[in-house]
Amino acid sequence: MTGRQVALLIILWLSAAAGTVGAASAPPPAGRVVVATATVSVDQAVRLVEQRFHARVLKAQTQTDNGHTVYVMRLLNDAGKVWTVRVDATSGSVQ
Repeated sequence: MTGRQVALLIILWLSAAAGTVGAASAPPPAGRVVVATATVSVDQAVRLVEQRFHARVLKAQTQTDNGHTVYVMRLLNDAGKVWTVRVDATSGSVQ
């Protein structure tokens, strides 16, 4: 996980704990787990990947990797090349 992803998760955690972005609040009660939700929908991720790679998404699946949501997509370009990319559901970064 990159430093940027860690920072984003911290911001999401603080936002969830506060109830809204920018609101001040006490941390969640002991034993409560705050889970960061996806900020990039699978539809947004598909559009992003298709535009970036000039290819068509054949298949998109949502997976959890160590408690973190990622979209795994199979792409096909005009030359017939097929490959797989992973999109971070929180940040939208493509791996």
